[in-house]
Amino acid sequence: MWFMDETRDEREDKTAPMTEDQRLLARPTREQLPFIDSDPWRVLRIQAEFVEGFDRLAGLGPAVTLFGSARTAGDHRWYQAAVETARLLARSGLVVITGGGPGIMEAGNRGAREGEGVSVGLGIELPFEQGINPYVDIAVNFRYFFVRKTMLVKYAQAFVIFPGGFGTLDELFEAMTLIQTGKVSHFPIILYGSQYWKGLLDWVSDTMLAAGNISAQDLELITVSDSPQEVRDIVVEAISDGTKLDEREAAARRATREAYRRR
Repeated sequence: MWFMDETRDEREDKTAPMTEDQRLLARPTREQLPFIDSDPWRVLRIQAEFVEGFDRLAGLGPAVTLFGSARTAGDHRWYQAAVETARLLARSGLVVITGGGPGIMEAGNRGAREGEGVSVGLGIELPFEQGINPYVDIAVNFRYFFVRKTMLVKYAQAFVIFPGGFGTLDELFEAMTLIQTGKVSHFPIILYGSQYWKGLLDWVSDTMLAAGNISAQDLELITVSDSPQEVRDIVVEAISDGTKLDEREAAARRATREAYRRR
């Protein structure tokens, strides 16, 4: 029947070689696997990946991680804005980190290169290969998403988030959770493109906040901007003197603790 037919993409997904992430998350089987395909051996590979990331990135200096869709075309206004934002950040002495792929990631690395700064790309193994874009100076490839995500947070002093999809939202909400729970601090989160983010922020306010699942102070963790220059100024101010940012973060953490005490 027509609705049972596989799409071409689905057929290709089945024939594509499995990535290490897929193998890690695969359900256990009764079949006896070779040791190099077993979970204990995989732990050693994960450990090695952390070690490589720490070793390659330890000396970066102040950095900003820039996120956004891999699908954004080079002639799109968001791409151009990401280039300009990264250029301004680089000229201010900041390293620019991205996921190393196409779209907004490429724009961030391109802007860093044009601003004569350090351009870092942290790639990920995917069933559909993207490869590192040509504007990256320091490239580190990862097999595991959670290792890569650790590096994207650990070596950044701020997140600048352009319009994107599920992966971009994943990074946004993880960063907010880390700040809310006190795992990271002094960490500005800036959303670029007010119109794009309006629907999401309205839902967070009208649904999550209204249901009591977050606190009003949590919404203060996000800044929205439509100006590359303003993004640069917010980041530089937060890194040089983030007193107001620290106060907002502390208020959000207090609200979280109080909410748990009321349970």
